[in-house]
Amino acid sequence: MSLDERKEILLFDGFCNVCHGAVRFILRRERISALHFAPLQSETGKTLLRKYGYPEDYLDGLVLIENQRAHDQSSACLQVAKKLVFPWNLFFIFLVIPKPVRDLFYRIIASMRYRWFGKKDTCSIPQCEDISRFL
Repeated sequence: MSLDERKEILLFDGFCNVCHGAVRFILRRERISALHFAPLQSETGKTLLRKYGYPEDYLDGLVLIENQRAHDQSSACLQVAKKLVFPWNLFFIFLVIPKPVRDLFYRIIASMRYRWFGKKDTCSIPQCEDISRFL
């Protein structure tokens, strides 16, 4: 059984300060500690990107892999929201908005994330008590 058949995995930009903040936010608010995390730039991240049809250098946003299916950009965020505690899980309702519309707003924010929030010089994973959840 492959890694992604056993785990729900969120791939994130390992250089992005917003992504690191999002991972910490998720770790503190997840209802059940089921998600695992990997930087897009890691070997695990690249392997999963290739497996699900993304280019190895994909950095256009989050990718959630669950039930052997990949969700990207706004869909990844909203699928993760469903796993969070109240009231954060209510954001899941925004899935009713057509994906092209949701992704337009997602891409605008994603394109500005380094300028607004900066980026790390090296790819890293957050150091925390949940370190075993990082692949």
